[in-house]
Amino acid sequence: YIGRHKFQMIAALVLSALASVASLFIPKLTQWVLDDAVPNKDTAMIGRMAAMFVGIILISIVFTTIRSRIMAYVSQEIIYDIRKDLFAHLQKLPFSYYDSRPAGKILVRVINYVNSVSDILSNGIINSILEIINIIFIVVYMYTTEPTLATIVVAGLPIFVAIIIILKPRQRRAWQNQSNKNSNYNAYLAESIDGVRVSELFARQDVNCSIMQRLATACRAAWLKAIYISNSVWLSSEIITQIVFTLMYYAGVYWLGGAVVSFGVILAMGQYVSRFWQPITNLANIYNSFANNMAYLERIFETMDEPVVIDDKPNAETLPPITGAVDYNNITSGYEEGQTFLKDVDLHVKAGDNIALVGPTGAGKSTIANLLCRFHDQRSDSITLTHARGVEPNIYA
Repeated sequence: YIGRHKFQMIAALVLSALASVASLFIPKLTQWVLDDAVPNKDTAMIGRMAAMFVGIILISIVFTTIRSRIMAYVSQEIIYDIRKDLFAHLQKLPFSYYDSRPAGKILVRVINYVNSVSDILSNGIINSILEIINIIFIVVYMYTTEPTLATIVVAGLPIFVAIIIILKPRQRRAWQNQSNKNSNYNAYLAESIDGVRVSELFARQDVNCSIMQRLATACRAAWLKAIYISNSVWLSSEIITQIVFTLMYYAGVYWLGGAVVSFGVILAMGQYVSRFWQPITNLANIYNSFANNMAYLERIFETMDEPVVIDDKPNAETLPPITGAVDYNNITSGYEEGQTFLKDVDLHVKAGDNIALVGPTGAGKSTIANLLCRFHDQRSDSITLTHARGVEPNIYA
């Protein structure tokens, strides 16, 4: 789905990269002003630096605005494409698929899950690539500014990567479990609303409320566990950032000494430290979003991968108007394997006749009508329509 909009995605990536690289030049301007312009009282240089500062900000605003508009369009197009394909595929699935699944579980995949994954499929991929580019350029800027302080800043990265590797499996399992609990809750909610009259008829309100309370409690507990693990990633990033900040300033002021490192260099490196760990924190958040939405993606594409049991034959065509007789020839049918509702039913209805099917609940009255519409398939023999013999109808007939 992303490949359908690859040119817009590439354009957005290029614009974002240009805006990001331009903004990374701002700490350098700060360093030059403090180390050269201010001590020499060079007001002309300060004016040029200020003009460059404003120009960089304006360029970043323009590029970021264009990129945001492009990605908003792409995101909505991805939602439309996924939902259209998912809905079209659902139309081709047999009724046995719907008989074995609550309507709420199908509904939440088409609406809630698609909404959740649309942003991560578009902005998430662009932002992850952009943040990696940012990290590379920031490292280059830092090492060209002061290599020793830059090494102190980068030293915290392996620790953070190790934390990510440790938490990754637990986080994925936690969000999969939360997705299952949320799906069960929404499915029962949809079924309860749809069958509220039956519940009132049999005075099941208290029973249904207790079941709903149990499902809601399980959903909340799964969500809290998943959030706890996800926030551990963010917390680890913040703690490492503050430790690196402290070590970098301590080394700059006391260890290296003012004769080696100027005030402008220390201030510029402080800005680069913030900019270095910000994309890493953003990558951690993007990773959290990917982990959260992977469970949703699995459910969506699990539905799309559901095999189509009944499909059009190569010579299928639209069924002509039905005016002739309908013949059930020794039909045997059942909804599940090993279960038979109808056995050796032989029924012939002439054109223009009205018949009544009478029997107790579960005798197969509705099943006979469903077989004619091919909502279910018979297991033996055939159903024929006099004026449609020799025609291979398509599945929409």
